[in-house]
Amino acid sequence: MLNLIKIKDKKKEQAASAAGKAPVKKQSAGELRLHKDISELNLPKSTSISFPNGKDDLMNFEIIVRPDEGYYLGGTFVFTFQVSPSYPHEPPKVKCKTKVYHPNIDLEGNVCLNILREDWKPVLNINTVIYGLNLLFTQPNDEDPLNHEAAAVLRDNPKLFEANVKRAMAGGYVGQHYFPRCA
Repeated sequence: MLNLIKIKDKKKEQAASAAGKAPVKKQSAGELRLHKDISELNLPKSTSISFPNGKDDLMNFEIIVRPDEGYYLGGTFVFTFQVSPSYPHEPPKVKCKTKVYHPNIDLEGNVCLNILREDWKPVLNINTVIYGLNLLFTQPNDEDPLNHEAAAVLRDNPKLFEANVKRAMAGGYVGQHYFPRCA
């Protein structure tokens, strides 16, 4: 039975190509769900979305976060999202392209957000992840860090942490690490 369906699909493709039409690419369940999630996005005013590869590639996009409060006020932070065809059964892969001094984002751009790891559930969506990223900038978490040095400074000396964030965002060194301007 399954073989008959494959044969029928192949004949439809051949008929379409004989008529000069491009074969229609079937969308995976992940692509369909992502399309729904993106069409229903309710972005905070401090956040925008772009599709560097064009609107045809929904599985790869960028989110730009411009925090409007907290330590990171005035900064611009770009995150890449790579969504697997098995979405929503596995979370999107999110990386920060902007080098940032942050307890929950390491210097390679890896993001420590529980809903991108052990707390991911298929009922969550892209909107939830975006709100989680915004929350990282308004409430950095020193209890579950990727950048242990930044977390220790936030925990032990919040004023020094604030000065380090401002220096990094303005384009400068924090310890041995140079941060390009992002403010």
